[in-house]
Amino acid sequence: MNASAARVVVLVPALNERAAIRGVVQSALRQLPELILVDDGSSDGTAEVVADLPGVTVLRHDTPQGKGEALRAGFRYALARDYDAVLTMDGDGQHAAADIPRLLAAAARYPRHIIVGARLINRECQPAIRRWANNFADWGIGWACGQRLVDTQSGQRYYPRGVLELADTGTGGFVFESEILIEAAWRLGMRVVAVPIESRYHGEFRASHFRSLPDFWRITRYVVGRIVRAGLLWKNYRRSRREAPLIFDPPSQVRDG
Repeated sequence: MNASAARVVVLVPALNERAAIRGVVQSALRQLPELILVDDGSSDGTAEVVADLPGVTVLRHDTPQGKGEALRAGFRYALARDYDAVLTMDGDGQHAAADIPRLLAAAARYPRHIIVGARLINRECQPAIRRWANNFADWGIGWACGQRLVDTQSGQRYYPRGVLELADTGTGGFVFESEILIEAAWRLGMRVVAVPIESRYHGEFRASHFRSLPDFWRITRYVVGRIVRAGLLWKNYRRSRREAPLIFDPPSQVRDG
């Protein structure tokens, strides 16, 4: 289905995002009329802050289960309600809802692709250790997928329905977002398109829930293990080194005031 005719819902996983979540949700609802908030066991009243907003469905975990489980819960809900696609954003305000139309334009141009908002604009704002870790993850996940990738750790993405049906893959936490790219490539032959977005690491955002060393190690162990178990995938590696990343940069939209 063409993305312009698809029924798309915004999905926001959130853990203790009371300070930012209302602004995130309101800005997203200016772009798309329906939103799923998965409150992953917050203790600060995150869900209550947006409970009065029309168009918002709140799913709650009693205790924190990790970002992967929050995304799975949202995927399952979207499938059960017959949505055609999900557009994910983090709950801390680092993603601009004004970029949603640009991701939708990319999805219309590249049907049956995962669309990733890649933090390529003002990338120097990204902490050096995070930039190095992201580059390494791009290299390994690109090897597994057989495609050169950029910013595989971004949480602003468009997932078509076929990817939602892969919700019950095995890992959790931040590994899930890496795994879903690999599973979509292997099971569905699906490629990834990057849409340049701004790197936003300063200002009002809280410290990331991503724990650089343990989460990076889990992602690395998972990706390397999949490559080794699959027989090293040398054809994939050569393809991922030979081809340029697939980047689509539609015109910018007017941002919310």
